[in-house]
Amino acid sequence: MLRGSESKEEFRVVELSAQYSPHEVEQKWYSFWKEQGYFKPNMNPEAPTFSIVMPPPNVTGILHVGHALNNTWQDILIRFHRMLGDNTLWLPGTDHAGIHTQMKVEELLRSQNIDRRSIGREAFIQEVWQWKEKYGGEILRQVEKLGASVDWDRLRFTMDEGLSKAVTEVFVRLYEEGLIYRGNYITNWCVSCRTALSDIEVEHDDEKGTLTFIRYPLVDEPGEIVVATTRPETMLGDTAIAVHPDDPRWNHLVGHQVKVPLVDRIIPIIADTYVDPEYGTGAVKVTPAHDPNDFQMGERHQLPQIPVIGEDGRMTEAAGPYQGLDRYEARQRIIKDLDERGAIEKQEDLIHSVGHCEKCGTVIEPLLSLQWFVKIKPLAEPALNAVRMGAIKFVPERFEKIYTNWMENIRDWCISRQIWWGHRIPAYYCDHCDHVMVAREAPEHCDVCGGPVHQDEDVLDTWFSSALWPFSTLGWPDQTEDLKTFYPTSVLSTAYDIIFFWVSRMIMQGIHFTGQKPFTTVLLHGLVRDSQGRKMSKSLGNGVDPMDVIERYGADALRMALVLSSAPGNDQRYSDERVQAASHFANKIYNAIRYVRMNLPENFVLKPLNPHHVEDVWIIQQLNQTIEKMTAWLHEFEFGQAARAIYDFLWDDYCDWYIELSKIRLREYPSDADEVLSTLIYVAEQSLKLLHPFMPFVTEELWQSIPHEGESIMIAPWPEVMPLSHQEQALATMDRVKSLIRAGRNLRAEVNLPPGQRVQFFAVADNASVLGDWRQEEVAIRELLRAQDIAWHVKSEDVAKPHHALTGVALGGSLSLLLEGVVDLEKEAARVKKMMDQTQAELERVERQLGDQKFLERAPEPVVAKAKAQREELVSRITRLKERWEDLQ
Repeated sequence: MLRGSESKEEFRVVELSAQYSPHEVEQKWYSFWKEQGYFKPNMNPEAPTFSIVMPPPNVTGILHVGHALNNTWQDILIRFHRMLGDNTLWLPGTDHAGIHTQMKVEELLRSQNIDRRSIGREAFIQEVWQWKEKYGGEILRQVEKLGASVDWDRLRFTMDEGLSKAVTEVFVRLYEEGLIYRGNYITNWCVSCRTALSDIEVEHDDEKGTLTFIRYPLVDEPGEIVVATTRPETMLGDTAIAVHPDDPRWNHLVGHQVKVPLVDRIIPIIADTYVDPEYGTGAVKVTPAHDPNDFQMGERHQLPQIPVIGEDGRMTEAAGPYQGLDRYEARQRIIKDLDERGAIEKQEDLIHSVGHCEKCGTVIEPLLSLQWFVKIKPLAEPALNAVRMGAIKFVPERFEKIYTNWMENIRDWCISRQIWWGHRIPAYYCDHCDHVMVAREAPEHCDVCGGPVHQDEDVLDTWFSSALWPFSTLGWPDQTEDLKTFYPTSVLSTAYDIIFFWVSRMIMQGIHFTGQKPFTTVLLHGLVRDSQGRKMSKSLGNGVDPMDVIERYGADALRMALVLSSAPGNDQRYSDERVQAASHFANKIYNAIRYVRMNLPENFVLKPLNPHHVEDVWIIQQLNQTIEKMTAWLHEFEFGQAARAIYDFLWDDYCDWYIELSKIRLREYPSDADEVLSTLIYVAEQSLKLLHPFMPFVTEELWQSIPHEGESIMIAPWPEVMPLSHQEQALATMDRVKSLIRAGRNLRAEVNLPPGQRVQFFAVADNASVLGDWRQEEVAIRELLRAQDIAWHVKSEDVAKPHHALTGVALGGSLSLLLEGVVDLEKEAARVKKMMDQTQAELERVERQLGDQKFLERAPEPVVAKAKAQREELVSRITRLKERWEDLQ
């Protein structure tokens, strides 16, 4: 129940200015919330716990519209559950973003003519830390501008001491369990970043290429075998030709030998079921050092590995006369030399998939290298079961299949990176006996021979530390109070395009190291595209900077616009017009609350609500329905539907109907003032709380300006339904009254009447009950229709349709606008006749189209259906216009 007179002093604290200024209001209230500590969990042991860890943005990044949408979704959930009274935590943080950040700092140093290798690793790392301190917090400052109610005292960074401790602990444990190993394998190598990449850090694009058919001469008999390849430069490292054992074209040659053109190396012809007889000629070259599938064949057949392309993308010493050439330059030279020798049978153009480094876009080179790997299958099975058994749910559910398919076919994860910025691998090598030690603390000497040791130069893949985020941020491996309280977390909200990068790895590591799932729900949002549906990119120049939008319209407007257009898992189009519309909405409710404030007497005391008047019961029942719908939708993550519900309620029911009706009652029935004002305040206060998770700033400003309980709207209780009596009758009455008013307004608009011109109406109710509802609100109806008089009737044979009138249908009856003396009847009749003729002409055109057999046979079905629907509408319109024209005669 609302407070009485004791609220008078409190609600006078905030005076509303004549115009709403988002920038002043947003900065003021965010500072207030932080200073008061409202972002912290309440730590009530009796309350349900709700926790989210923010997907850590890169310290190199800036807020983009995808971040804005995701952070808004998370903030809606956090503010909602905080208002429900839950022990609520939203933990913020950033990711060190290994390769990305190193590239940024290297670029900065190059602008100063400094190469990182010239200053050494330690000095370079110091440069990165300085860069991080200077620029790394920019995205978090932008998160603040968006209104994110995160607990800044719990801010984490993946290179923090505590998180680094967790990374080391995980590496060591996995190594001790035999789930981390080191070996020479084919990896995705970026010749620009100079590091190995995991499979999911490679982006594949279809590109034009050339399939070159090369003749390999047989050694012990006349003839040749022809193989097809898109990468002739790797032939210098061929160590076999492979055919399918059941291919009759070639199986008689298995065990024979061929000579590799240009290098004259003698290599065997082998049989392997991996070979696809349908590809090329059915015979393939095997280059174990430069292709992952060839590597596996090489392992099966004990083939030599000859690296002919180096880490810099240039040909190695093993490439003979092509040593030092760039790989693509070598390709052209090799094709030319093969052609001169007559070793090329033919070349064909083709479109094939080419892998690129997702960091810099360079074409990936599969290279044989010594790397660290995670044996993934033992980790993947429990993570698969958690989703299969429903312990973790995906929203939308369709993404579970994508996750499952990926996890069922997952390959071992290459986790070592040849860069300097990141978590250095806790492996140590003896300088004397090459013994390898993996340890939590750096050993002083080799535990086998006592010799000196050095640490591995490589760092871990950024996603290795990110995979621990839900529990490392809460203090694991220590059993902290935060870990006990907030883990498992409640919801992970992220983009659907990083299910493989991040979501799957968090589930695997979380279950393995804590024995519990890392979160209950994976909530996935889509991409925010431009107004034409294109993905935003620098090359198209169609990106939207959320900070620019906030500068123009405020954070509330951006948040509301994004949420109104969103649904879990679906892409959406950004529209500046939608942000403008959300800004207009903020101004509308601001002005509505200002109106309420202006009508409160100086010594106004709120009365306990016990509504009886039909308008008051109706608006509170509409509010009750909005509370019920929004509460359900927020629990179901249907943010767009919840936002639309409060938007429509405030705009239509509260502002356009109840406030307008209240103006009439306050003027015509002064004795109703206490009930009207108390209802206005109650509904406003409850509505602002419903809107708060979506538009936190304007709602705080307005809530603080009206009678309320508590210090801040963000810690106010979530609204509950008020029990009512006679609500069904009130709803039915108001539906009839609103329908009659709409009909009258439409009639006025039809003849372009000035807003202030008083006119006469003729109302006919279907029965006495409807008439009673109308007459109950007669004063309001008369004022809202600017009616000089309304003649009220119950439908019967004695009630004739008025002459020279426009008639509209209303719920439960009809309403006619009497035109005599209001409009020039001849001109109006001529106008209606002209509209009839135009509509008739359009109908004849559509009839001709539908009578054309060729059109019916050739046009797409939706086009034909649209034409048929148009015909029906035109026929109906002509009927209405004819009736109107006859009324004017």
